[in-house]
Amino acid sequence: MVQPPSSHSAVVGRAGGAPVDRYAAAGVDTAAGDTAVELMKRSVAATHGPQVLGGVGGFAGLWDASALTGFRRPILATSTDGVGTKIAIAQALGKHDTIGQDLVGMVVDDIVVVGATPLFMTDYIACGRVVPERIAAIVDGIARACAETGTALIGGETAEHPDLMAPDDYDVAGAAVGAVEADRLLGADRVRHGDVVLALASSGLHSNGYSLVRRIVRDAGLRLDTHIEECGTSLGDALLEPTRLYTAPLLELLAGAYGEGVHAFGHVTGGGLAANLARVLPKGARVDLDRSTWTPTPVFQVLADLGGFPLADVEGAWNLGIGVFAVVDQTVAAQAAEALTAGGIRTWQAGVVLTGLGSEVDDVQGAKGVDGGAVRLVGAYAA
Repeated sequence: MVQPPSSHSAVVGRAGGAPVDRYAAAGVDTAAGDTAVELMKRSVAATHGPQVLGGVGGFAGLWDASALTGFRRPILATSTDGVGTKIAIAQALGKHDTIGQDLVGMVVDDIVVVGATPLFMTDYIACGRVVPERIAAIVDGIARACAETGTALIGGETAEHPDLMAPDDYDVAGAAVGAVEADRLLGADRVRHGDVVLALASSGLHSNGYSLVRRIVRDAGLRLDTHIEECGTSLGDALLEPTRLYTAPLLELLAGAYGEGVHAFGHVTGGGLAANLARVLPKGARVDLDRSTWTPTPVFQVLADLGGFPLADVEGAWNLGIGVFAVVDQTVAAQAAEALTAGGIRTWQAGVVLTGLGSEVDDVQGAKGVDGGAVRLVGAYAA
């Protein structure tokens, strides 16, 4: 949810004429911020349940935490993130109603992968100039994705930064909080020898690696409206494909008959395939991730061909068709994969956890400060 710029306008009288809004003259339009809030109110309110107190426009979002009294030992989970330079594609296309889903995917799905149910989210939009319809489109995308993931959008802020940002530039960020029972917290400590690694398909690039993407497109001299036969759409639409939301299917899996057999989830974001799986493996465990079990989404091959390099060169930057890894007990792996696939996310076995083997020179071990297990990609991608 976005509120008007928080500083008050200074209105100073001018002798013999109408008052002058000095803040607006400096480039900050609080009236435009008010208009943006009015445009987004309905979509934001649609994410509110009985736990949300107050309405749109307060100084702080309020959420009734008495719901947590039903937990035996509640653990709070929190995450914050942005969308990165994918925003440059949205700006170039003038399409701003999907970037909000990318934000929710980056933030809320980092919460569910530890087993937590998301509770609420706040957002922040910085821009060079408030264009109410554009801000409302961004927030509408955030709100729709929050509703899909069962997350209340309870607060936010917009900040107009003239001179620091160009008039049509903007950036988005968000933070969310969730909760999980302590004994249902997922992670590397639950992973065992023989566990199966399931791969859940991505919708495309999601929100990582766009600095490389934009350089490839620029160097190739392509326009975003160029039709890409392999993708069945324009280049711009393929690059702007929204991040798939995994929260609801993963929570449904955890609550179902096979939930006890789920040991860990890995969200494939910055760092690519091996690193984000290694983060949720215990030290001493190893997985050979079998490339032959899937064919990367066409957009990845198109970009690699344009850049003149093999897909193996970008396994640390792009998800290559996998958005989440699920590490599950081998006795429920087939049923879990079937359930997720039936729910709309193609899921397949991509590896098995082995322990006590040590690591090889070409293994990726841990990531982002986590001293975890080891992962390497083996074989060739399926045609």
